[in-house]
Amino acid sequence: MTATVAAILLAAGRSSRMAPRNKLIELVDGTPIVARVAAVALASGAAPVVVVTGFEAPRVAEALRDLDVTIVHNAAFESGLSTSLHVGISALPAGLDGAIVLLGDMPQVGSSDLETLIAVFKDRQSICVPVRIGRRGNPVLWGAAYFAEMMNIHGDVGAKQLMAEHMEYVIEVEAGSDGILTDIDTLSDLARLSPKIRS
Repeated sequence: MTATVAAILLAAGRSSRMAPRNKLIELVDGTPIVARVAAVALASGAAPVVVVTGFEAPRVAEALRDLDVTIVHNAAFESGLSTSLHVGISALPAGLDGAIVLLGDMPQVGSSDLETLIAVFKDRQSICVPVRIGRRGNPVLWGAAYFAEMMNIHGDVGAKQLMAEHMEYVIEVEAGSDGILTDIDTLSDLARLSPKIRS
């Protein structure tokens, strides 16, 4: 029986290192970064794809208007990444086997990276982590067994510490590109990503 896996796309951050611009709605080859990541999640077969917004939520939602995603708003986004994780988990339907947690500023992650994570996912206790040249990256596929613990994480942190507490269930998955290690924080990061970027 095929595992039921959703996706949570975290897209609530302030883009402080690129202010006053919002990196999530910057265009790469004509498509907003957050829309590129959402499209990759949809193409992987993960369902539903839940996008957590916060900073400039209406603009981020507008960037996603043509995609079949569920948008939920994190009113407490300024309190840190963990609050967006809580909102995303709370929006998931019951009965899932797991969920892939994606970061909205990683437009070079491919649907094949997500498909590989889903393919090796064993059960609700599995934690599937992409690896490139010995380095762990994102996104991570979390088994549903960890959702309750993830709801207890606080501050501007993700679930990395939780992974360290459950090492025996971690499955490392070799990724096909550096996309799992590459996020966009600054205008120079953006400029390196594609020669076709529009301001």
